[in-house]
Amino acid sequence: MGSSSSSAKSPEYQEGENTDLNGKDPKPGDLIEIFRVGYKHWAVYIGSGYVVHFVVNGLCCSSSRVPVPGEMGVVMKEKLQEVLNGDRWRINNYLDKTCQPQKIYAIVKQASGFIGARMPYNLVSFNCEHFANDLRYGKRTSRQVIHAGAGVGGTMAGLVILAGTVVGTLIGLGRS
Repeated sequence: MGSSSSSAKSPEYQEGENTDLNGKDPKPGDLIEIFRVGYKHWAVYIGSGYVVHFVVNGLCCSSSRVPVPGEMGVVMKEKLQEVLNGDRWRINNYLDKTCQPQKIYAIVKQASGFIGARMPYNLVSFNCEHFANDLRYGKRTSRQVIHAGAGVGGTMAGLVILAGTVVGTLIGLGRS
C-alpha cells in the first residue's frame, strides 16, 4: 500500500497540463507572459492552475480595442488555460536578476486579496504588467511601455531629422 498524495492536489488540476513554451510548470508567485496579437498580457500564477490578472472589462483576451484613459479595470482569478485562450505563454520573472522578489506566500496572499478590486487602468502607468510586477517585486514597471516609448521616441527623432532634411533641401532650392 503506497501513500496517496491526491489530497494535496486539486482534482481539476493535472500536473504538466500547464507547461509553458519552454516546457516548465509555473510555481506560485511566477509571472506569466502571454503572447497576444500586438501585445503581451501578464498574470501572476497562484497555484492549482489559477492566475490573478488585471483586465479592463474582461477584455484581456481581445486586442480589438484600446482602453480609454480613466477606464476602470478589475482584478480577476481565472484558470490559466482560460486566460491563455490558446495563445503561447511563458514563465517570465525577468526582473529577478535586478530585483528581489517578495516571498511566495506574500505574493499569493496579496494577489488573492486584490481579486474583485476595481482600479483605474492606464496603458502607460498602470496596466496588467505593472500590476503583475508590483505583486512579485513591489515595483510597478512595464517593459512593454518602456520599449514602446523608446520606439516612439526613435520614430519621432527619425521624423524630425527627415523633416529637417526636407525643409533644408527646400530652402536650398529656393536660394538657387
